[in-house]
Amino acid sequence: MSINTGTIVGVVGSGAMGAGIAQVAAAAGHRVVLADARAGAAGKARAGIASVMDREVGKGRIERDAASALVARITAHDSALGDDVNAFADCGLVIEAIVEDLSAKQNLFRALASKLAPTAILATNTSSLSVASVASACAEPGRVVGVHFFNPAPLMPLVEIVGWLGTEPGVANAAFELMKQWKKRPVRASDTPGFIVNRIARPYYGESIRILEEGIADVPSIDWAMKELGGFRMGPFELMDFIGNDVNYAVTRSVFEAMFYDPRYRPSLTQRRLTEAGFFGKKSGRGYYDYLAGAVAPEPTKDVTVGKTVLDRVLTMLINEAVDAVHMRVASASDVELAMTKGVNYPKGLLAWGNEIGLATVLERMESLQNEYGEDRYRPSPMLRRMVRDGRQFFA
Repeated sequence: MSINTGTIVGVVGSGAMGAGIAQVAAAAGHRVVLADARAGAAGKARAGIASVMDREVGKGRIERDAASALVARITAHDSALGDDVNAFADCGLVIEAIVEDLSAKQNLFRALASKLAPTAILATNTSSLSVASVASACAEPGRVVGVHFFNPAPLMPLVEIVGWLGTEPGVANAAFELMKQWKKRPVRASDTPGFIVNRIARPYYGESIRILEEGIADVPSIDWAMKELGGFRMGPFELMDFIGNDVNYAVTRSVFEAMFYDPRYRPSLTQRRLTEAGFFGKKSGRGYYDYLAGAVAPEPTKDVTVGKTVLDRVLTMLINEAVDAVHMRVASASDVELAMTKGVNYPKGLLAWGNEIGLATVLERMESLQNEYGEDRYRPSPMLRRMVRDGRQFFA
């Protein structure tokens, strides 16, 4: 099975993610059908893409004719999309980017499967739901695959390709090859909670919050330590405010519940309280930081000793999580490295970083945390123990 530029691509959902996917597909030469549950939303999204192209022309990044042709390849279905999905009847691939609600995705795929040709592929952009659960609504579930983009889709190179237990191999392979044609960096992930990035990245937020709650360092100082000493582009609290604390909390809860309440992924009361208070971050004007007019950003305490403690603890948890993802066959070691550097812009691959620090040192730090707190949250990965015992490194 293959997908070429003659394939019409459908995109359901015209929010930031859906519009971005439509732009990427059109840039690759596909005709695109864009639709949304809200009347007029698809047309508004298409107009937004046209504005983006105008800016790109103004900056000299694309020729006017090419920009106009890209926008012309996108057809906006401006009626509210309900049970009638005839607009997608000629599509060889449909990617949904709708609300993260299992019932809504199942209803959509059930309707699409009844209208599309048997060879058409159905792709879900879910970031936290089981691909198997989405596929179960279809009469031909083998054609369903996870194709998880990162926001903003036109700029972020990583795409997680997630085949569930029944995905036909040709479908997953076609999706993988298509993403390369779209100039993306695809990685293969198993259908496990959070896939690669949203699973491995949990300690970046969770352990930073834990450090805050214990009073080891305050918000700006933790962010300073992770950026200045660790080389991360954004501190954890800046990043949570940017993503939206409500969104970050929802993903954390989803992974925690889907992992049968494994304490490694437990949300914090701080996340819950900020969400309950409506302190979502930048979009609400207040989160861990105050974004309202006249607010003065707090200064970090640039204590290198404390900052090193913060960095070592968070980084140790991240490396252990990356090792365990390989251990549990969530993804290959090389795909884990690619995912974390291209999906969330980590300064180094976590496995290579573990090699650099010394896997024995990482294990020692994990065991020290577990001994101090007595919590299963800090259990070292069995693979980490085995690699230290056998004197092995990743990629050696």
